[in-house]
Amino acid sequence: MLRHPFAILPMLLALAGSSLPAPAQEPVPNVVVTATRDPVDKSYRKMVRGMERFARQQPALAPGAKLRFRLLPRLPGTRMEGIALKVVGDTVTLPVDVAPDNSFTLARDERAWREDAALVANRRTTSMTWRADVRSPGVPDGMRRLGDLRLECLVGMAAGLVSNNAHLFTWLSDLLTDPDKVCGTPDGNYLFFTERPVFAVTLHAGARSAQLPPRFLYAGGSQAPADLPYCDCQVLLDRSYYAPLWQRDWPDDTLLSFEYMDEPAPPNAPSAPGIVPGLDRAQVRAALGAGTEVAFGSGVQAWLYPPVQRKTEPEQMQYLVLFGADGKVLKSRAVLAFKRD
Repeated sequence: MLRHPFAILPMLLALAGSSLPAPAQEPVPNVVVTATRDPVDKSYRKMVRGMERFARQQPALAPGAKLRFRLLPRLPGTRMEGIALKVVGDTVTLPVDVAPDNSFTLARDERAWREDAALVANRRTTSMTWRADVRSPGVPDGMRRLGDLRLECLVGMAAGLVSNNAHLFTWLSDLLTDPDKVCGTPDGNYLFFTERPVFAVTLHAGARSAQLPPRFLYAGGSQAPADLPYCDCQVLLDRSYYAPLWQRDWPDDTLLSFEYMDEPAPPNAPSAPGIVPGLDRAQVRAALGAGTEVAFGSGVQAWLYPPVQRKTEPEQMQYLVLFGADGKVLKSRAVLAFKRD
């Protein structure tokens, strides 16, 4: 089962508490800061290491693919137009060209490496999330290739792109950011984002296909409102999904297709039992019981139901129910429980 990585924080903080220094009792003098560097500006060295990881593993995972980096909104109200980037060191400043889709590449520069430069935006860095973007040629429009996503994860973690804005958790980074652990195990919790609010993700490998269960969507339903400031899915929760990077029986050439919230359900798509468009939340709760309720900023809600065994179904199924802002069912889906979910 996918688990929320910050579930371990209370225990770790409790263990660490006794070793933290006691606060000083003497008055603290006033300090005037004339310039500051955002504590989560991206490290040029780390991003180059991500580029090196891409060069090493691209031939095996994504032959012919190209690497770019991409900026996405993280906080409500973040303006994503007109973003300017530059690499800033002690003596070097290098402008970075940003494409209209807020993607970019980085040039190698020995001075920037030597000076441990930072990649700085004309936005507060915590207002955006950063991702590697790997694209193989020949992938149909609107689909993603699993090998590309595997490489995106490895590059993104090596480049230090995934971060949170809680300085208290910085000392936990080694536990949560090892690329091979994050990208190679079911508990890695590396999030990907679709272009629009997503409802279903389906894997296709030759004649074989399978829909990912609801627990692979919306950060697994693990993000309570108090957790969202520590997740770079903060305003992208309805576009977030996990991919089964660790599942080697799904080859690198596996394609992922997406059904979006604002699209009608495909013909013959199995719905949750007894759930039809127009039902209200009380009626759904009476039919299926309590699910994990995920609320989005748009007013839309998704209810996720874990694997259940019913007499009328030979295998365990999971259910996903989508409600509009008016509280009425838009559509639902029944999905076969996924291996190792």
